[in-house]
Amino acid sequence: MTQLKLNIKNLENFVKHEEIDAILPEVVAAQDILNNANGKGNDFLGWVTLPNEIDESLLASIKRDAEEIASKAQIYVVIGIGGSYLGARAVIEALQTDLDVLDKSRKNPYIIYAGHTLSEDYYSQLLNVLNNYDYALTVISKSGTTTEPAVAFRILKNHIENKYGKEEAKSRIIAITDQRKGALHDIAVKEGYKMYVIPDNVGGRYSVLTPVGLLPIAVAGYDIKKLVKGACEMKAICIQHSSVMDNPALLYAAVRNILYRKGKNIEMMVIYEPSLKYIAEWWKQLYGESEGKDGKGILPHSVTFTTDLHSMGQYIQDGERIMFETVLNVKHSNTNVNIPYDEEDADGLNYLQQRTITEINHAAVEGTTLAHVSGGVPVMKIEMPKIDETILGELIYMMEYACGVSGYMLDVNPFDQLGVEEYKHNMFHILGKKGY
Repeated sequence: MTQLKLNIKNLENFVKHEEIDAILPEVVAAQDILNNANGKGNDFLGWVTLPNEIDESLLASIKRDAEEIASKAQIYVVIGIGGSYLGARAVIEALQTDLDVLDKSRKNPYIIYAGHTLSEDYYSQLLNVLNNYDYALTVISKSGTTTEPAVAFRILKNHIENKYGKEEAKSRIIAITDQRKGALHDIAVKEGYKMYVIPDNVGGRYSVLTPVGLLPIAVAGYDIKKLVKGACEMKAICIQHSSVMDNPALLYAAVRNILYRKGKNIEMMVIYEPSLKYIAEWWKQLYGESEGKDGKGILPHSVTFTTDLHSMGQYIQDGERIMFETVLNVKHSNTNVNIPYDEEDADGLNYLQQRTITEINHAAVEGTTLAHVSGGVPVMKIEMPKIDETILGELIYMMEYACGVSGYMLDVNPFDQLGVEEYKHNMFHILGKKGY
């Protein structure tokens, strides 16, 4: 039994039950293609059964390495781009806050990311920070030749070797790469780095539950067994149930395709907890790269409410009716902060005294939902009881499975991303790389 639910009660003016019944054969057909691995991109479906195939020995090895890193490093640098870092960052930042960097009692390294940008100022600032702290790093790339992480690794490999010496540096570097081939694999073998494998049949944006995501999450101090457990529980629902009302992944795929066919070609993921920002970023990559091809696909976008109600709120309420919203609605916070009583009540907030901020946030969720629905914006909610590793595992698997189903319903290959190569070819030509 999963804790995560998909709530579509606010869609009743936009999606009729008859429409869900009508699209059901397409949904079930796409589910069958996914489960039987006989569709486009079927050589990249290792993630479908992955949660139950994660070996205890792998988790134990990752935990040992995480503890070793924590014993010697104040900062842990994760080098990767796209699916090679977004999944890990999504989970880590969902479970911590922006203020954690100020927590002097923290036992685990603070996670910093590299290889996701080509900003010279960023790398200059990063090197200045790393001069003053003990650190370790993990470089994540199947090929080892993707420009952004390759540039970052060359810079940081040089820095860490100069700081600690080559022998000590080896114990502070872990490579996550292809099992047999590629530039990073060859470097790791030559230098003697500890290595973890990215499975051949799992693409980057579906790789959170491989060492790509599990190692950084463990280093940050979070329970990867609970993450995997949540994914296993959701997998059982997704694969076994063909009734959309009993399967949140199928219902999500069905509803978003119905809305897309009605001209709602932008999907806003709405978060009310800032810690979920990178969950939305991971989701945008997952759906943008999987569905945005052959002139098709819903454009995934995200907003953080209530913050963005004071910037994007006007457009969402009164602009073109081309979008729908998927709200990540967290029912319970992990802490309580009450509104205090003030004798003067100059701000007029005494009516909220002793209420928690979460109560006020929930009122904002409901008030915004009512306003947007009445303004012609369809709204569905993914109900999360709280934010923890188990529920995040459920969410990750549900979104991955729904993406595969939805992609097959669009009749695209949800597991390639040939369009990403265009900018690379142009960049290599401009920079004068041989062969371009």
